[in-house]
Amino acid sequence: MYLWKSPSGHNPDFWSLMGNFGEDLRAERMSRGIALEDITQVTKISQRHLVALEQGRFRLLPGGILSKGIVRGYAGAIGLDERDWTERFLQEYTSSVPETDEDRGWTTFAANVGKARLQRREAIELRLRWIGAIVLLLIAGTAGFLAVRYFGVRAGWWSSMLPIHGASANAQAFIARTTSWIKH
Repeated sequence: MYLWKSPSGHNPDFWSLMGNFGEDLRAERMSRGIALEDITQVTKISQRHLVALEQGRFRLLPGGILSKGIVRGYAGAIGLDERDWTERFLQEYTSSVPETDEDRGWTTFAANVGKARLQRREAIELRLRWIGAIVLLLIAGTAGFLAVRYFGVRAGWWSSMLPIHGASANAQAFIARTTSWIKH
């Protein structure tokens, strides 16, 4: 981070001490001895976009969130604080270039993508909650049934509660009728 103190000891706003954004960016690059071609190789950002950025011709940049990415890449490639330079770019960009329909479109698109991802995530979480609740109810129901059966068998009343003998006789009669019907 850059710190500068005035002779009176106060810290003025750093960005107010500097001139044009593009000129300052170019001066930082030149002071480090880095060529535009080197930045293009590292960042894969078109050299015409880098030149437009240095010249302050923001209308030539792709716009929206892509412009911020170009500034971030440029600043990172020459060793500057990406966040500070992106903020500074946004300040100068909004003051020099009126927002176009394309910029509003990009902003709306990015907002909609974020909302869609959030809605998808919330829907998945809701489904998982319901599945968890159903599984928990099934486990509790099964545990309750097994507990009642265990104590019923131990107490001796479980076999009288279920009409197994009558049901098995009915099942045997059904099987016999079905078998005799198939044979004829």
